[in-house]
Amino acid sequence: MKLIAHFSRLFVGIIFIFSGLIKLNDPVGTEIKLEEYFDVFATDFPFMAGFWEFWIPYALYISVFLCALELVLGVCLLVQYKLKTASWILLATVIFFGFLTFYSAYFNKVTDCGCFGETIKLKPWTSFIKDMILLFFILIILWQRKIFADKKTGIIVGISVVFSLFLGIYAVKFLPPYDGLPYAIGQDIPKNMKPSAPLQFKYIYEKGGETLELDQMPTDTTYHFKEMITLNQDEAKAKITDYNIWKDGDSTDYKAESFVGKKLMVVIPVIKKANTNHVNEIRELAKSLEGSGIQVWLISASSEEEVNNFRHEFQLAIPNYSADTKVLKTIARANPTLWLLKDGIVKGKWSHNALPDKNEVIKSLQ
Repeated sequence: MKLIAHFSRLFVGIIFIFSGLIKLNDPVGTEIKLEEYFDVFATDFPFMAGFWEFWIPYALYISVFLCALELVLGVCLLVQYKLKTASWILLATVIFFGFLTFYSAYFNKVTDCGCFGETIKLKPWTSFIKDMILLFFILIILWQRKIFADKKTGIIVGISVVFSLFLGIYAVKFLPPYDGLPYAIGQDIPKNMKPSAPLQFKYIYEKGGETLELDQMPTDTTYHFKEMITLNQDEAKAKITDYNIWKDGDSTDYKAESFVGKKLMVVIPVIKKANTNHVNEIRELAKSLEGSGIQVWLISASSEEEVNNFRHEFQLAIPNYSADTKVLKTIARANPTLWLLKDGIVKGKWSHNALPDKNEVIKSLQ
């Protein structure tokens, strides 16, 4: 039994460290998922709507805390630091996540729970099964906790706390160290909007009381069609399905135009939440790029009135366009973010806390 208990400790510890690292690489992704859950619960439980809506402004702080907690708890298991306390917190954590994944799966509300961040996507039922497996091993750890002797490894746990907070805060301020999303540097946006593979189908027909499965439609008219099943829907799905850019009152296809030539996008998902400390630097950068062949656009999901007020306040003499909030939050983990395209291929991405100069922008296009 000791062997099983130690395996459980190592297994759960490694999974929690892995999950925490992935999420700390991109806490804004977890923030978006938390906001989705808060919105869903506010709608499904209207008598508690105020309670859930109260937490939405704090979603990013909660995200960093939960992601760091996962990593630190995993370290506690591996180095056997205050194992009893850590195990009880792990139990509460996995029950909490289990509830979220079950709710997502059963009621089909948040179809991607974000258990391993935005990089590794799991379906809700898969995530729920994962949580139940973790719950099983955590219960073994609690049952056999007396065999684990606490070790004086507080310094290691302390380092993990500092590292977790540093990584989470860095990712928020300067974009994720690793960007695994389809809008990352090097990605071809038009290509990512196309199916990843040809769709494959299975055709169900009936003839003479017998049901037949065929890989192509028969030419024999005596077959009676019953059903067509897509075999590789998930594999063939385009990486990007909702990218679109428009301008109110204008029928021009700005999505296609955004893929032509050189574009530096000033992406501000939500104007009222934007960090304005470096907007003047963005304005000066836009001015310096005049005549360089690089078009500077402002893209936001906020209303036309909010955007125009923002442009006037900061003297931003650049055209503005609209896009979906979720798309912009996927592109821009910092608010604002500069997103550089050349013929639809992403050449650069910068947080407002690490803005480039004209030379760096031009060099990135080479």
